Amino acid sequence: MSLLHPRRVLLLFIGMVIMSLGIALSVRSDLGTTTISSLPYVLSLISPLTLGSASILVNSGLVLLQFLILRRRFKLIQLLQVPVLLVFGVLNDIALWATSWVSYSAYWQQWVLVLAGVALLGVGISFQISANTIMLAGEAIVMAISSELSRAFGQRRLFVFGYVKIAFDVLLVLSAAILALVFLRELAGVREGTFAAALLIGFAVKRVQPVLGPPLERFRDR
Repeated sequence: MSLLHPRRVLLLFIGMVIMSLGIALSVRSDLGTTTISSLPYVLSLISPLTLGSASILVNSGLVLLQFLILRRRFKLIQLLQVPVLLVFGVLNDIALWATSWVSYSAYWQQWVLVLAGVALLGVGISFQISANTIMLAGEAIVMAISSELSRAFGQRRLFVFGYVKIAFDVLLVLSAAILALVFLRELAGVREGTFAAALLIGFAVKRVQPVLGPPLERFRDR
C-alpha cells in the first residue's frame, strides 16, 4: 500500500487535528505547553507570529536540518513533510481559536487542562503511528539524527530513537526557556505542565495504542 493511500492520509489528518486540540488545551492551561510546541509558542509570544506560523517556521527548519544531516541519503519523498507541517500549523491556529472560550479559576483546573491535552496528544499520536505514512518533522529529525549517529559511530544504546528523542526534547525546552528569559524575563510557555507532558505523553501513547492501534490498522489496510 502506498504511503499516500487516502486511508493513511485520512488517519494522519485526524491525528493532527486531535494533536492540535491537545496542544491548544496545554496552552490554555497557562502551565506551559508541550515539549515540541514550546519553542514555537515562545516565538509566538516574542514576535508577531501566531503559534501556527511559528510552528511552520520551526518545523521547516527541522526539514532543512534533516537535509543537511542526511545529504544524499535524504529521500525526496520526505519533502512531503512540508505540506504536512503547513497543514499542522494551520490546525494549531484553528485549535487555539476553537478553544478561546476555555478558562479556569483554580490551579487544579489548570492541571485538568494539562492532563486533557496529554490524553488528546496520546490519541493523536496513536492515529499518526497507525497511519504509518509521512512523519511529522519533529519525529523525522530525531529519526535522522539517530540513524546518522548509528551510521557514523556504530549501533549504541544512546543512539536509539527513544534516547535521541529525549535529548532533542530537552534541547527544544532549553531553547524555549532561554528565549523566554531573555525577551520576556520569565519562563513563559515553559512551566510544570511542560515537564508533566514530557513525562506523560509517552505513557499515554503506550496505554492508548494497544486499544486504538488494531482497529485503526484494520481500517488502514482493508
